[in-house]
This record gives sequence, structure tokens and C-alpha cells, in this order.
Amino acid sequence: MIYMKVAFYSLGCKVNSYETEYVINEFKKKGYKIVPFSSAADIYVINTCSVTNSSDQKSRKIIRSACKNKNAVIVVMGCYSQVHPEIVSSIDGVSIVIGNKDKNKVVEYVESYIKDKESFQNIYNLTNAKFEDMFLDKFENHTRAFVKIQDGCNNYCSYCIIPYTRGTVRSKDKNIVINEVKALVKNNYKEIVLTGIHTGHYGQDLKEYDFSDLLIELEKIEGLDRIRISSIEITELTDKFLNVLKNSKKIVNHLHIPLQSGCDKILKLMNRKYDMNYFFKKIEKIRLIRPDIAITTDVIVGFPNETQEDFNITKENIKKLKFTELHVFPYSKREGTKASVMNNQIDGNIKKLRVKELIEISDKLKKDFYGKYVNTCDYVLIENYEDGYLTGHLSNYGKVKIKGNKDLINKIIKVELLSYDNDIYTAKEEKIYEYS
Repeated sequence: MIYMKVAFYSLGCKVNSYETEYVINEFKKKGYKIVPFSSAADIYVINTCSVTNSSDQKSRKIIRSACKNKNAVIVVMGCYSQVHPEIVSSIDGVSIVIGNKDKNKVVEYVESYIKDKESFQNIYNLTNAKFEDMFLDKFENHTRAFVKIQDGCNNYCSYCIIPYTRGTVRSKDKNIVINEVKALVKNNYKEIVLTGIHTGHYGQDLKEYDFSDLLIELEKIEGLDRIRISSIEITELTDKFLNVLKNSKKIVNHLHIPLQSGCDKILKLMNRKYDMNYFFKKIEKIRLIRPDIAITTDVIVGFPNETQEDFNITKENIKKLKFTELHVFPYSKREGTKASVMNNQIDGNIKKLRVKELIEISDKLKKDFYGKYVNTCDYVLIENYEDGYLTGHLSNYGKVKIKGNKDLINKIIKVELLSYDNDIYTAKEEKIYEYS
């Protein structure tokens, strides 16, 4: 029997990537052949993003490119289709439109469409939705496994569309999370990345069980070497979490903590739940526990009413906080959010200049941080092999390149860091030792 070919395109965050991987596995179980998105396929599945205007534009572009295959089944799901289902449905050639619910039913929907040839749109109100269970024990071309533990957000930051695209906070059953991690470890994954829309809010909807409790249980899993947290809010760094971080031998030496602005005036307008005094004190507590931890962050520039003075305050606070790296975004006006109707929207050229300034600061911070560890030894998870060289990441997410053979892929080995240049360490080949 000749099975149909399916191609996938996933935009946006790690949660989308995880969900796409799950859908890929579901098609594989039914015997479908997975092909690159650029190839001719019978079915195209696009998992969209809507975090910025450019995300919307890219989502539409990818959908239209798939629709050029006139006889193919086109499935569109995710955040863009959740908030703009009518736009997606109006694109000629789209067969199935769902949002951020029923992604675990995509194969069923496709087979129904193939049988009946009836296009349909299925969008739900996610305000009180239940967590949609997915379980993965293997990833294609990944040595670091992602585990989605949470969905939704209750914060309603004034610039953000995500609570409307993903719904309210809901958590994966702890036993399913633990069993999924155990299954991944059994399949030789050394590092797992806990991810969600608001990862640190895991357990908010559960009785007497929170994110720290989950971390404590995951720490006990034999064979799991590293636990990485995709992102965590500063307000979620409770004393309980900090105690877990202090005692853990598996949580990596890297945290991604979104700042968004370093100016109290702008933080208040953003409806963030902290001020800079609170942020500084929490970072100080983390560094008392882990002095050499890498802390990366997100920053939005050009938010409505952000003056040059406000931006200068943000710059100075970023330097004082000594982040390892910044992910910088120009403010994107999202219809339906409070910020979209604020006065004093900032000119696009000013946003570009501010992005450029922060990226320059980020480049220096990154070089200063990782440069400190040249001529020291550390452990690297080997992830890729190409042309006689291996690459992977340290616990602090520094990237390493060494000579070696592909037999070392998915192993953690000890290296001596020789130099740091162009965002990557080189390591002495003769100083590699097996991890123990």
C-alpha cells in the first residue's frame, strides 16, 4: 500500500514545536510518510503563531504557499487561526481550521475530510478549557527533549494577545508528566526542557501541588541528567523554588527570566506584576545560590509612551543586572489588547534604533559572560555532528564545538574550553573525558 505524504510547518514557540512533534508522531503511527515542507505532499499541516504582527504575516505567507498545491489537504491550527479563523478560512485552498484545541485530533479530522471532502472550522472558547494531554517519548533530530507541562496564561499583560489565543492556565497531570519524562529517559534522552505558555504557573489549577513540587519529583528520576526550564517569571521565583534550585543537582545553570522593560513607568503600563526593586532583589537571591548562573531575558522596546529617558533607564538597569543575553523585540500592536489603544504609539524607526542599541549591549554582555570561562573545564551535551566536528551546549547554554566522531552524540562529556569567539567555544580535543 502507498501511504499519503504529510508535510509540517511550525511557527513560534517551543510549545508549538512540541505540539507539532506530537501530531507528526500520530500520523506516523497510522503509516503516513513525513516529508519536508518544501516537498510535494498530499497533506500540509501548519501550526501558526500570532505573538507579533510579523508572526501573523509569516503565518499567512506559509498558508498561501501550501495552498498552491491545489489537490492537497491543508490543515491550519494554532494561535493565528484561534484569533483570526475567518481570515484563515477565507484563504483559497484551506481545508481544515482549528485553533489551540483538538490538535490531538488532527489525523482524525484529515481522514474525515479525505472521506467526505467537506471543509470545516472548529474554534473553541478556551477560557475554561481542560489541558489537552499529549505524550511524547521520542523526538526527530533532537537530543534535548521538550515536555509541555502547562498551557494558558492569566497575567493579561497589556501588550500580549496570548491569553486570548491560549486561554487560562491549565496544567498537565503530574503523573503523566513524570511518566513522559521517564519514557524519554528510557529512550536515552539526557536533558529535558520543561515548557509551557507560562511554565512557572504549573499547578496553579491543581490542589496543593506546584511547579517546585514537580521539580522535586523529576529530580529523583534515575538516568535524567539535566532539567532545563524554558522560561520562568520573576514573580514565580518563590522561596520554595529558590530552595529547590539551591539543592538540585539536575536543574541547569541557566534561567530565562523575562524583564520586558527596565523602567517602572513602562512596567506599570505593561501590567507587569513587579517593579525594578523587586526584580533586582530576586536576581540577587538567585546569584547568592548560584553565583555563576547564566540569566537571559526578553525585552520589548518602543512600548507606547516610552520616552528616550525611559529607554535610557532600561539600558542602565540591564547593564546593572548583567544579563547573559537579551532577546529584544520591538513593540507590536496587537488588536484587542489594552496597549493597542494607548496614546503615544512610538515611531517604527525609533523602535529599530532602540532594538539595535540593546542588541549591541547584549552582544557585549554575552561575550563578557562566556569569556570568563575560557581555560576552564565543563560538561557539554553533544547534539550534532558535521564534517568531523561535534557541537552541543553546556549547562549554562554556552555553545561548544570540538573535534570528534558521531558516536558521542547524545552523550555528556567533559571538555576544556580553549577560546570563545563568534558565540561559540572551541575545546581542546585531548582534554575530553567521559561524563560520570
